[in-house]
Order: sequence, then C-alpha cells, then structure tokens
Amino acid sequence: MAPHGPFLVGIAGGSGSGKTVLADALREGLRPAVVAPLAQDAYYRDRAAVPLGTRERLDFDAPDAFDQDLFVEHLSALRDGQTVRPPRYCFVTHCRRGRAEPLGPADIVLVEGLFPFVDPRARRLFDLRVFLDAPERVRLARRLARDVRERGRTEQSVIEQYRRSTVPAHRRWVEPSRAWADVVLVNAGRLEAVAEVAATIIRAHDARRRAPAAQAARA
Repeated sequence: MAPHGPFLVGIAGGSGSGKTVLADALREGLRPAVVAPLAQDAYYRDRAAVPLGTRERLDFDAPDAFDQDLFVEHLSALRDGQTVRPPRYCFVTHCRRGRAEPLGPADIVLVEGLFPFVDPRARRLFDLRVFLDAPERVRLARRLARDVRERGRTEQSVIEQYRRSTVPAHRRWVEPSRAWADVVLVNAGRLEAVAEVAATIIRAHDARRRAPAAQAARA
C-alpha cells in the first residue's frame, strides 16, 4: 500500500445501475494497483429478531435499512490502511451470517452501494465520488434478473417491491445523491467503455493526490 494511504472511491447509483459489475471491471482495469472492493449491501441490518413472515415486507430501499455506524467505522479503518471484516449478509433470510474474509490494506478501495453518499460522515471519507446512472427500464430488467437468479425470489415479488419501495426511494434518496458526485457516468450500453472512462478518471485523481508528496520527496 502506498505510504499516503489508500484512495477511496465511492460508486453510488440506483438498484440495477451496474455498480457491482463496474467495481469488478475496475479491479482488473486498475492493475497493477491493489484494489479492495467493498459493497454497502453487506451492511444491511440483521433482521434475525424480526418474525420470518414480516421480513419480506420491510423496506430495504431506505438508508435506515443499513448499519451506517458500522459502515462508517469500516470506511475510516480502510482509509487508515487497516484491515476490516465486513458482515456476511444473507439476502434470502435477511440475517447476518458471521463475517466475510478480511479486506485491505489496498492502494485503492472501491465502495459501491445505493447510499454511500447520504451519510455525511461517509461522504467526507471518499477521495472521489462517482454516480452511475442508467435508464429506469434497464435498472428494472437488471434487478429482476439478479434477484430471481441470485436471491431466489419470484418475478412478481421483485416487481411489486420495485414499484412499492425501490422507485420512491430512488426518487427520494438515490437520485438526489448525484449532487454530491464528482463524476456522473451513464451505463446504458457497453460497460467496458464506462469502466475504461472510470479507470482513467480514478488514475488521474489519484496521481494528483500523490503529486505533492512526490515533489516533496524530490526536493
């Protein structure tokens, strides 16, 4: 890890905008830098105390569905070059299952999620804030395919939740958060092109941050 600490990049955007896929592509595109990916989805609150039949009716598309205190704590630790172990969250039962593998230290930390910029404590920790946009029809199609394939849900339940809570949350919380972004990218076509642009921007911003230290070392 570089002596000045890792470069923290926040990637926000609506459900189905392609945040996770972009982060995965950037892990390759930013080599040889050591890149650590962190998903805000891991910080959903543990709902083990909520009756099983009630959990599906909870609103998972609002900022208070997340453990913001733990999220900020881990961001701060990563920024200081420390190692963290994010929660391991189950989207079928809506419960935590221990902790994931250790994460960090790294040269670059990519943090993706619905609301990484909503909490001002988290927002201030990012060196670069990226908002990933996509048309609503594209976001719905992607979320439908993901939740049915990866989370064992029915198409009807996904569509009902999308209309009931995801769309209102997007308008109330996600879309306004683009105002805090340094860069807005549109993911409506080839993700490879978006990833190339994002990688170029990240390298440029990181290089500018490194420049004063490099100049001082040469002085």
